[in-house]
Amino acid sequence: MKPSTYQIRAEAAIKDPVLQAALANLQQRLGRGAADGYRRFPEGPELRLKGHDIRMKAIDNLDILLEALADRIEKNGGHVHFAPDARTAVSRCIEIARLHGASMAVKGKSMLTEEIGLNPALEAAGIETVETDLGEYIVQLAGEAPSHIIAPAIHKSREAVGRLFRDKLGIPFTDDPPTLTLAARQALRKKFLQADMGISGCNLACAETGHITTLSNEGNIRMATTLPRVHVAFMGMERIVADLKDHAILFRLLSMGAAAQDMAGYVSYIGGPGEKGRIDGPEAFHLIIVDNGRSRILADTDFREMLCCIRCGACLNVCPVYGKIGGHAYGSAYSGPVGAVVTPLLKGINPACDLCLGESLCGACMPACPVNINIPRMLLLLRAKLAEGDASWDVKIKSRAEQAAFTMWSYLIRSRTLYEIFLKCAYIGQKILPGKQNMLSCLPFAGKGWTLSRDLRQVASQSFIQRFNNDGARRKRK
Repeated sequence: MKPSTYQIRAEAAIKDPVLQAALANLQQRLGRGAADGYRRFPEGPELRLKGHDIRMKAIDNLDILLEALADRIEKNGGHVHFAPDARTAVSRCIEIARLHGASMAVKGKSMLTEEIGLNPALEAAGIETVETDLGEYIVQLAGEAPSHIIAPAIHKSREAVGRLFRDKLGIPFTDDPPTLTLAARQALRKKFLQADMGISGCNLACAETGHITTLSNEGNIRMATTLPRVHVAFMGMERIVADLKDHAILFRLLSMGAAAQDMAGYVSYIGGPGEKGRIDGPEAFHLIIVDNGRSRILADTDFREMLCCIRCGACLNVCPVYGKIGGHAYGSAYSGPVGAVVTPLLKGINPACDLCLGESLCGACMPACPVNINIPRMLLLLRAKLAEGDASWDVKIKSRAEQAAFTMWSYLIRSRTLYEIFLKCAYIGQKILPGKQNMLSCLPFAGKGWTLSRDLRQVASQSFIQRFNNDGARRKRK
C-alpha cells in the first residue's frame, strides 16, 4: 500500500531538526503556560466549564443570534451576506471589491479565509492580496500555508526568514529578529497606505450589540480594518455569543488558551463603517457569514459540540502528534486535534481519514481546551464511522478486511476453547518469524505496521489462565 500524503509529510516533518526544536519550544512555553493560567483565574479552572456552557447555549440558539447580529449591523450602516459555501463566500468578496473599484487588499490573519481559499481566488481575479500578520506575511512570501493557528511560521528559522526577506524584499541578509521585523513593517506600511480594501476574520461576534471583535498582538488587523476604504470581514456562522458578559468571559479564555495571556495586546470592536466626520474607519463595512458545512455539523448531536471551538490553538500546544509532525502534515487550514475533527466533518470523513486515525487519543487536548471540548470523544466517533460506515455522513467502510478480522476476533474471544487453539497455533507459527530473545521483529501482512518501529513480545507457551491453573494444582499437591 502506498503511503498517504499525510504519512509522507509527517515523516518529513519528523526528520526536520529545525521544526522539531521549534515545536518543542512552543509546547513547552504555551502548553504549560495556559495550564498554569487557567489555575490563576479568580474563578479557577472551572471557568472553562462556564465557557463550554456559553458556547453550547449560543450554538443551540444560532438562528436567533445570527438574525439579531445581522439586524444590528445593518442598522449601523453595515452590510451582511450569508454564504452557504466557500464558492459563494469568495464570489461575494470579489463582487464587493469590484463594486468599490478595489485592486489591492490587505488582510489580517484569518483561518476561515484559508479554509475557503480566498487568497488564490482574489489573485486570480486581479486583486493583489497581502497578508499583514508577520507570520502570515512570511509564509505568503514563501508560498506556503500556515502551520499553526497562532504561530503560522513556527516551522521557519530566523536564518530561513533572513534568506527569504533577502530574496523577496531585497534587503541584505540578516538573521536579527528586530531588523527583520522592521523590514517587514516598512514593506507592509506601503501596502496599508495603497490598499483599497481591508479583509479580516472574526474571533467572536456579539448579537446584543451587533459587532464583531478581532484579537491580535501586533495591531496589524486594526490597520487593515481602519485604513482602507472598504472592510470585508469573514465569520464562521458559529462564532457568535449572546451578550457582552459572555463575550468577556470567552475572550479571557481565548487569550489564555492561545498565548497564556490574560488578554491579547489589541482588541478591536467593529460594528459598521466609520462615522461621518471622522478620518479613521472604512466608508463601507461588509460581514460575510460563512456556513461551508457547519449546518451539517450543527444538525448532528454527536458532533455539534465541535462548533464550540474558538480556534485558539491550545490543543495544538499540548498534542504529542502535532508536536512531532507540525501543521503542514494535516494538509488543511486546521491542524492538530481540532483539525483532526473539523477537517473530516467539513471535507469528508473518508478523504480526511488519516487525520482522525493519526491522533494518539491521549486526551491531553480536552483539559487544554479553554472551553473544555471533548475532542477525544469525537475522534472515537469518527473512527467508529470509518470502521462501520455511515450513510448519513456518506462514509464508506475504510477496510473490509479489517472489519472481517475484528468480527472474527470477537467470535474467537467469546469461546475459551477456540481462543486456546488460536494461542497454540500462534505459538507454533511464530517460530518461522524473524526475532530474538523472545521478541518478534517483523510481523506478516497488516501486522507489519506494528513492528516497523518496535519489537513485539512472542506468544508464551502457556496462557495466563493455564499457568494459573497449573500453579494452583501444584500448590494443592504440596
